Amino acid sequence: MTKSFFLGNKEIKLPVIQGGMGVGISLSGLASAVANEGGVGVISSAGLGLLYKQSPPDYLKDSIWGLKEEIRKARELTKGTIGVNIMVALSNFADMVRTSIAEKADVIFSGAGLPLDLPSYLTEGSKTLLVPIVSSGRAAKVICQKWQTNYNYLPDAFVVEGPKAGGHLGFKREQIEDENYALEKLIPEVVSVTSAYNQEKVIPVIAAGGITTGEDVLRIMELGASGVQIGSLFVPTQECDASQLFKQSYVSSSQKDTMIIQSPVGMPGRALDGNFIRSVNEGKERPKKCPFQCIKTCDYTKSPYCIIMALYNAAKGNMNKGYAFAGANAYLAEKISSVKEVVQQLKKEFADAQKKDYQLTKYSSIAIRDILADS
Repeated sequence: MTKSFFLGNKEIKLPVIQGGMGVGISLSGLASAVANEGGVGVISSAGLGLLYKQSPPDYLKDSIWGLKEEIRKARELTKGTIGVNIMVALSNFADMVRTSIAEKADVIFSGAGLPLDLPSYLTEGSKTLLVPIVSSGRAAKVICQKWQTNYNYLPDAFVVEGPKAGGHLGFKREQIEDENYALEKLIPEVVSVTSAYNQEKVIPVIAAGGITTGEDVLRIMELGASGVQIGSLFVPTQECDASQLFKQSYVSSSQKDTMIIQSPVGMPGRALDGNFIRSVNEGKERPKKCPFQCIKTCDYTKSPYCIIMALYNAAKGNMNKGYAFAGANAYLAEKISSVKEVVQQLKKEFADAQKKDYQLTKYSSIAIRDILADS
């Protein structure tokens, strides 16, 4: 994994973006550790008003303060590239974007909806890069067209997220297991869209969803991706900002524990099964009020549970009152290690896969030569 790529004028020496994971899973601790390895560390902006609750509590104001603090802490821990993940569905989306730009975050990653007005928040002299998260070539094309027409701006990269990702998914339930929507199909589609703009701007494509090994990274990059986004692999690490119990839920899980749920956000999501999800299915977690108004699309009177409290509780280790979002291969985690160890393992697997590819190519070439000689 020695092939770097550029995000704007920033060289990303390790072609790995750490996925933004809320609430409280990827903050300054995890983000700075990944950035120190040469990748892009990402702070999740979701739920920061709970993590930085002041007295009297004001969720929206507390979220702004929390994001400022997390960016500041990350800057103290690394000189590497730090991004912020901001869901379009957040009710405080605009505040989080403005704060990220004002605090000079290197990158904003934005999904869970199409961030059609994201460039409108850029200020004069701002160097924050803008990277939409999409789940189809069509979405990438729409964003390029809208941004270019309305703001004379093209995305600095795209993250294309496949159906094996953890958390909220940009697919209908029936599409999640459909091979026509597999990441391997999506990457060439989005690369085709970005290639049409090569003379105006090189737009790297970053692949996400179910990428677990260095062999996965090589295979995905051979399809045209410049880098990969990885989330679940970084959860069971010492630097991850979640509680030990949250991390242990990954290590203790099996493949059958990974399931698709319906989120109050209005999208399907992938999570680990547990007592809380079973309680939700029995109708026991319905919220009686909503003090946060954190999601634009959430109506608490119709929601089976409060998602921000469920994710907050889980991050703090109360797994009976929440659940862990997780990618399709999260169950492969065997232990809690360091970010450096995870990266070193990825590099080793990547190098081994390259050697394997080289040997196969070499033997194929010899076989073809011998056949031609015999004929």
